Amino acid sequence: MIEKIKWQGHSSFVIDGDPRIQIAPWRVVQEDAAPDIILVGHDHYDHCSPADIEKIRGDNTVVIGNEAVGRVVTGAKVIRDWQSISLGKASIKAVPAYSRDPRHPRRDRGLGFVISMQFYDIYYVGDSNIVPEMSMLRPDILLLPIDGYGRLSVEEALRLVTMLKPRWTIPYNWGRAGEEATALDAQSFKVRAAPHSEVLLLPVGQ
Repeated sequence: MIEKIKWQGHSSFVIDGDPRIQIAPWRVVQEDAAPDIILVGHDHYDHCSPADIEKIRGDNTVVIGNEAVGRVVTGAKVIRDWQSISLGKASIKAVPAYSRDPRHPRRDRGLGFVISMQFYDIYYVGDSNIVPEMSMLRPDILLLPIDGYGRLSVEEALRLVTMLKPRWTIPYNWGRAGEEATALDAQSFKVRAAPHSEVLLLPVGQ
């Protein structure tokens, strides 16, 4: 399963499985195959880009998001905290995602997602600090931010990896100028998290 996960930069991922799942498409390139599912945890522009969604969605693509996403993306299916949906061979569970930062307050009902498919649980944290709800999860694969811009910092990401102990961890929100963590931050995270998880620093687009 791990080889089917492709990072598209910033917070965007594709899981090239059955079904094909796109997470938070932003500045993405249209591919030959439309995703079966698009997951969008909240309505900030770098997670919820209606233009990107319309560019890649097919006639049968199911877009899943929180209430704010449902207001801006035509035809989106709205789910709430801990609600699960089974689509084809995958199960999607919504997990609360929020932070102490005013950009991601609890009242906005942002979401992360646990994607269960092919006997693996993949936890996409979304834009969140460490929150109590995370203690109930035991993912095989963890996708998490490390930039600290209203989200997990490197230090918080290390604490989360220590708590959840996933087999693999893939950080995002690093490597670009501006708000993102640096490549050096990502390398440091990989080394320090090694006792608890195998950290993969994916190249963008592969």
